Amino acid sequence: MAAGMSPDEDVQRLLIQFRDEAGEALGSPFDVPVTVTPDKLQLVCNALLRKDEPVPLAFFVHDAEIIASLEKTLVGQSVETEKVLDIIYQPQAVFRVRAVTRCTSSLEGHTEAVISVAFSPTGKYLASGSGDTTVRFWDLSTETPQFTAKGHRHWVLSIAWSPDGKKLASGCKNSQIFLWDPATGSQIGRVLSGHSKWITCLCWEPLHINPECRYLASASKDGSIRIWDTLMGRCDKILTSHTQSVTCVKWGGDGLIYSSSQDRTIKVWRSQDGVLCRTLQGHAHWVNTMALSTDYVLRTGAFEPAEATINPQDVRGSLAELKDKARQRYDQVRGQEPERLVSGSDDFTLFLWRPAEDKKPLERMTGHQALINQVLFSPDTRIIASASFDKSIKLWDGRTGKYLTSLRGHVSAVYQIAWSADSRLLVSGSSDSTLKVWDAKMKKLAIDLPGHADEVYATDWSPDGQRVASGGKDKCLRIWRR
Repeated sequence: MAAGMSPDEDVQRLLIQFRDEAGEALGSPFDVPVTVTPDKLQLVCNALLRKDEPVPLAFFVHDAEIIASLEKTLVGQSVETEKVLDIIYQPQAVFRVRAVTRCTSSLEGHTEAVISVAFSPTGKYLASGSGDTTVRFWDLSTETPQFTAKGHRHWVLSIAWSPDGKKLASGCKNSQIFLWDPATGSQIGRVLSGHSKWITCLCWEPLHINPECRYLASASKDGSIRIWDTLMGRCDKILTSHTQSVTCVKWGGDGLIYSSSQDRTIKVWRSQDGVLCRTLQGHAHWVNTMALSTDYVLRTGAFEPAEATINPQDVRGSLAELKDKARQRYDQVRGQEPERLVSGSDDFTLFLWRPAEDKKPLERMTGHQALINQVLFSPDTRIIASASFDKSIKLWDGRTGKYLTSLRGHVSAVYQIAWSADSRLLVSGSSDSTLKVWDAKMKKLAIDLPGHADEVYATDWSPDGQRVASGGKDKCLRIWRR
């Protein structure tokens, strides 16, 4: 080698341009060796962003993530070397949730199957609903049973935490709704009665719209959605238009309520006056499940998972402060575009919609070979995960609905899934009696969690990232930690 020549002088170089997810250019194009790594791109990009604290970033070329080097990502892609190559940067969660690895508690108490489990918005409380007609609250500091809430006279099918974490609503097969105080386990106010058939789903009004968490929406097999004033203990509005059982209800952050039904439609309602705005059609069979891109930020309200403490506390502050904090968090997650909705059906397909603007779907998502049980956007809204009776979980692009990958490992139907707060991990519960933790970035199984003696119906990951809870046919509630 001639003197003065460095070994990497003949490495191909490319002109690149950083852009954010909306396509806005950051800085001007500059030239890099094709062997550049994500770490190097991170240094340059953070320098251009001029943030006080550098943020972790992920980089994409033509929808493919740069994992080892730019060169390796470009293999198989046709790149015109004269043209400027756009590299999309995505800020990642600044905190990391570690995968749960072991069962720390197996809590007995329910005398029938556990149908639902849910952590409160900060992860301070855990509640479960069961076929034994009770709702139970569990003490997470000691991982022991705390309160047994009695009142329902039939299976508890659905539970929902108010976004301020101060109330839990539960709905049963007897078509009644109860409200509970997690601090005492006692009932709040009167029983909300009015539906003529069982309750399929419950959802609270978002915190940034009303910090008092006063209104609750319920969906029922009777084909109606009811809006309840929980303070007065009465029904405020009845939304009727569906011709069959309503399977799911979501209260969006922009003043809309969404409902899915076995009549194969999704309906969009205005929450303030209950007017039907539009009907979304496309599914060829029952619509079982829906998710909003903003679900996670609506669920957690004023609580920021990045600021979680070891012992979860309720968020402190006046109603106005909580409302402001929830509004800031919502606006940040929602971004410039209206919230997106994804629906899953017995017809084996999913549809991605922009329901505030259009009654035509953005994308029809096919690939599952059996009915879809649950669908969820990741907290950062970038990935959609769907769980199916075909034993797989599929991941899709949260913006376009494009298929990304299938997570295989369960040997029977997958019932429920839950994301970690940093959007990096996903937990699934199956009728094969196991839970599995998946790495969404590497698109593979991270940890297998056997332990239940029978089918796992319900699972949830606490918003502070510390615990996963699961319940099912063996009547045991299990808590998993790292």
